[in-house]
Amino acid sequence: MILPIIAYGAQVLRTRGREIDADYPGLSRLIEDMWETMYESSGVGLAAPQINKPIRLFIVDSSQIFNNLEEDEKDKYPDGPGIKQVFINSKIRKLNGEPWSYTEGCLSIPKIREEIVRNEEVTLEYEDELFQRHIKTFNGISARVILHEYDHIEGKLFIDYLKPLKRKLLRGKLDDISKGKVSVDYKMKFE
Repeated sequence: MILPIIAYGAQVLRTRGREIDADYPGLSRLIEDMWETMYESSGVGLAAPQINKPIRLFIVDSSQIFNNLEEDEKDKYPDGPGIKQVFINSKIRKLNGEPWSYTEGCLSIPKIREEIVRNEEVTLEYEDELFQRHIKTFNGISARVILHEYDHIEGKLFIDYLKPLKRKLLRGKLDDISKGKVSVDYKMKFE
């Protein structure tokens, strides 16, 4: 089932997600719905707070980015062909590598894309959908998408990385989004 994406301005997007266990009601169905919602919205990642669930769950499919790169761009990133994964109860163990800039957007903040600087590598401790524990290092585009989604379960948004002047310049657009004055081709919920 395709779920509505929660728009900027909702409190759930500023709430630190709580950990869950295998007994979380309807978890496998929720994960299925998240994949369906993410693909329908043309996203490459989706965190539970974006569908109004304040829990530590997010999904990532960075392979979609690689599928849409020009041939000469595919060798630019070390993590090709990307990953498709579920992350539950994630914790960052370590950030490594050089900070690098890349244009990011967010399904909860449509029509705004900005250059954001993030580390090129992250070591994450997490559980998969079977609640198997992993500690794994990700880099490149996959690391970036993971860090973006991880921010969601921490109550943080990509615009929080912008300089104060840039955020001030975006204030009108952000206010419009929070009031539902934005047109998108996917289901959204405005508070």
